[in-house]
Amino acid sequence: METSLLYPVTNDQRTDQKLDGLWQFKFDEAGEGEKSGWETGFHDGVSMPVPASFNDFFTDKASREYTGDFWYSRNFFVPSAAKGKALFLRFDAVTHRATIFVNGKEIRTHEGGFLPFAADISEAVKYGAENTVVVKGNNELSREALPAGDTITLRNGKKMVRPFFDFYNYSGLNRSVHLLSLPQERVLDYTTTFALAGNDATVNYTVETNGDAPVTVSLADADGQVVATAQGKQGALQVQNAHLWQVRNAYLYTLTIQLGDDTQTPLDTYTDRIGIRTIKISGTDILVNDKPIYLKGFGRHEDSPFAGRAFDLNVEKKDFALMKWIGANSFRTSHYPYDEQVYKIADEEGFLLTDEVPAVGFKMAAAAFLGGLNQSFFKGPWLKKLHERHIDQIRDLIKRDKNHPSVLAWSLFNEPDTIDENAVPYFKQIFDESKDLDPQGRPRTFTLSEDDTIETSKVLDFPDFYMLNRYPGWYHFGGYQISDGEAGLRDEMDKWQKAGVKKPVVFTEFGADTEAGLHKLPSVMWTEEYQVEVLKMFSRVFDDYDFIKGEQVWNLADFQTVEGNMRVNGNKKGIFTRDRQPKAAAFFYHDRWNKLPLDYKAK
Repeated sequence: METSLLYPVTNDQRTDQKLDGLWQFKFDEAGEGEKSGWETGFHDGVSMPVPASFNDFFTDKASREYTGDFWYSRNFFVPSAAKGKALFLRFDAVTHRATIFVNGKEIRTHEGGFLPFAADISEAVKYGAENTVVVKGNNELSREALPAGDTITLRNGKKMVRPFFDFYNYSGLNRSVHLLSLPQERVLDYTTTFALAGNDATVNYTVETNGDAPVTVSLADADGQVVATAQGKQGALQVQNAHLWQVRNAYLYTLTIQLGDDTQTPLDTYTDRIGIRTIKISGTDILVNDKPIYLKGFGRHEDSPFAGRAFDLNVEKKDFALMKWIGANSFRTSHYPYDEQVYKIADEEGFLLTDEVPAVGFKMAAAAFLGGLNQSFFKGPWLKKLHERHIDQIRDLIKRDKNHPSVLAWSLFNEPDTIDENAVPYFKQIFDESKDLDPQGRPRTFTLSEDDTIETSKVLDFPDFYMLNRYPGWYHFGGYQISDGEAGLRDEMDKWQKAGVKKPVVFTEFGADTEAGLHKLPSVMWTEEYQVEVLKMFSRVFDDYDFIKGEQVWNLADFQTVEGNMRVNGNKKGIFTRDRQPKAAAFFYHDRWNKLPLDYKAK
């Protein structure tokens, strides 16, 4: 677990210099990097943008599909004025594991390709001089790691990943790299919880530091006026006539934490924007500020042409514009934590998100067409190591994102094998160990695939609400059989209703692959007309069951997957194309979602 995952800020005590740009890059197929001294830096590689996935910058297939160790190198200058500060390199994500060297000295390693980590370089750098940072990365998959898969060796000696998940294994320095200069005594973390009383609110806070300096906390409104202050590492800020953070109507306050007796020249200052709101599950209702809401939105991927899985602010701005236009209010970070800037935009725009850890591929029978095997995933010798990495990434996910008002819930798995009794002890362990990690006590959940029903799943007691992934009309009962698909879906929902379901049900995946621009009358599968027919069918079912409290279609946009006879250059279930142009389905949802009230189905 990381010591501190605060997002970088710049002020009189802290500096944040991004090291984005062109780095030197090398493949290390022969495993010769350290023998050849690459950890000290190199200049004979190819230029590689950071942040970016390296895959799509190559025109030969062996490079694009490369599996194994790879290296990045660049120089950076550390000014003499930084001496006496604590210096860190913060990596927002290296997919999937990394070893960090500075001036030839190994600083640290990290496992997990979608969460940040920091390396203390204070003792390794030269001040007032150029320094060299080198990253040795690795993108291999295994059943002991998240996301799950295998790495095989072809007869020609080339390694190849076989993911147990349906998205491309984009790799590299997918997010920004920061050079941080921090005070020696500093804020390490903070948490907030909220209580509402009439028009007023209480913001309870806890601040973690690495010293004993006095702590002052203040809260300012959107106009910059301080509305509450408190002293101490724990305390409460009383806010009169509080402006609440509302879905699609966000209001953010600025929280400022200062260390030291002198507020004019503090030892450290950290600021962040927070939203005052509460989240609860009550029966089959999802409540924000004690008012029921209906989720409208998407499963998404961090995926775009050229840069792959790299965070791109231009793409993100476009995606939010499209989601606002279409009338959405939520999305799931399928199937991994996103770049922190996504959450900041969601905070500002009033979107709710379900924050998902990369526990995908834990169902080998369902992943058979992607490389899995028809056997029990939760009975393998890999479980002990997998569990250690799984709970570690859950801890870091919640530690990183716990103060975002946009975070509605934590998703701890995507489509695991839950019909197997062997899954029960693993689920119990994960849910027990994650129970008290979030001070705000948000709901915890996971998605259930089509095999995992109210009759077959062995772990339905664990989630606080249910997320269902269902594909009648596509993977089964497709084309002219879609009427049987609808009948079967209604049969399943009738069973949930008859069982007296006492938790909300949200559909988190459904849809049909569609080639943009392909039309036929009458419709056939893969046409835009057929995609709309499938989505209308689901909408009819959703409208007829009161316990269904959300619809998040798969997917916002087309995205890249492994090649195979199940995919035509990627997954084409997007409501928008990969370059973010609308299919006919986008206009269907624009009409539907903009008419559905936020409290749709409220009693």
